[in-house]
Amino acid sequence: MRVPARVFADPELLEAIRADRSLEQLQNVATLPGVVGAALAMPDIHQGYGFPVGGLAATEPPDGIVSPGGVGYDINCGVRLLVAAIAADELGDRKESLVHEVSRLAPAGAGREAALRLNGAELDRVLREGPAALLELRGIGTEDDVEHTESRGRLGGADPDALSERARQRGSGQLGTVGSGNHFIEVQRVERVLDEQSAKAYGLEPGAMTILIHSGSRGLGHQVCTDYVKRMDAAVSGHGIELPDRQLACAPLSAPESQDYLRAMAAAANFAWANRAAIAHSVREAIRAVLGDEAADGTRQVYDVAHNVAKLEPYGGRELCVHRKGATRAFPPGHAEVPPRYLEAGQPVFIPGSMGTSSFVLAGRQGSMQRSFGTTCHGAGRRMSRTGARKRIKGAELRRQLEADGITVRCPSNRGLAEEAPFAYKDVEAVVEVVERAGLAARVAQLRPIGVVKG
Repeated sequence: MRVPARVFADPELLEAIRADRSLEQLQNVATLPGVVGAALAMPDIHQGYGFPVGGLAATEPPDGIVSPGGVGYDINCGVRLLVAAIAADELGDRKESLVHEVSRLAPAGAGREAALRLNGAELDRVLREGPAALLELRGIGTEDDVEHTESRGRLGGADPDALSERARQRGSGQLGTVGSGNHFIEVQRVERVLDEQSAKAYGLEPGAMTILIHSGSRGLGHQVCTDYVKRMDAAVSGHGIELPDRQLACAPLSAPESQDYLRAMAAAANFAWANRAAIAHSVREAIRAVLGDEAADGTRQVYDVAHNVAKLEPYGGRELCVHRKGATRAFPPGHAEVPPRYLEAGQPVFIPGSMGTSSFVLAGRQGSMQRSFGTTCHGAGRRMSRTGARKRIKGAELRRQLEADGITVRCPSNRGLAEEAPFAYKDVEAVVEVVERAGLAARVAQLRPIGVVKG
């Protein structure tokens, strides 16, 4: 290990973390060339590919590495929060119609495709420019949406030519779709406001209806990771790098394969932001169909924040490549990349729970810059495998339980639903408390699900 490995957790969460190989994976990350400070893990850490999910590492160019396993297969899996112009209680008996309409307009599940189709030149623009291209080309989204998206939904240096033809094919019909697994669109109610000043800045009031969108780069991003893991695995020995795990395949940031990967990863990240923009458009159209034009046009975006990216960022006068895998940016008040509307509150952070449990809106704090390269966790984190969850409950039974709790559910697969049962995840409130006590982010509002569309 070149640097320490550090975990943000309490004793109970640490006990759950020890159940898999995630701590061993974190130690492996600490052996990578050019790693700075420490290999870090958030309280939602669990075993992943190469890096643990919930893992974080910053490396310094030119000899520090970039690793596709430190970003993951679902490049820029992320979360976008919308707040509607009506209260959740105003839905009444229209809740089921709204959830159904959302599921109809935003296809969810493995391999699902959307009605939105782009020609080759249009897809290239989306890969280079993200949701701003969709707004100009198809009128999808608003300038306010773009303004309230991390990095304005665009990573610089994106190059469509760095993607394989297979990656382009896999993504061509998937803009506006929700992936399988833990991806979702959730209709929620603001249950509690915990920081009135920040909540006001974010436009959140008790009882308001919110919609949380969780999806990523779909098959396009998966293929980018597949392609570059193979390429880096073939080249790693030529760079004189010895790895404790082949899943950490990497190359120095100055190497051609790393530069190509960063260009391809940026394109996939831009695609993911455009995907969530297209899903948000479908949500607004569902609101329009069920609740009317005023409710749809008054639905605004709070923020969109990425997981699963590697970004060059300045820390302590040095430019570092920050790998965030299952971890999310949490910049504090006054940071140059926080939108003007939120400058005093800090960057919005979203930590979803799981079906049937709360999600939280937080605000980034200065402690994240001091302790975690401007980062916090991205969710509750799995504590049980998908197979283990299926053995414990059937999807149909879980569906009945959620419906009995007042949560309308749309999911194409009972098997997939069972895999995402609430008990398969850590306690989100314990995870959020650790984040807050560590000074990485502060709670702003608690959201309760009233309807969910699962992939």
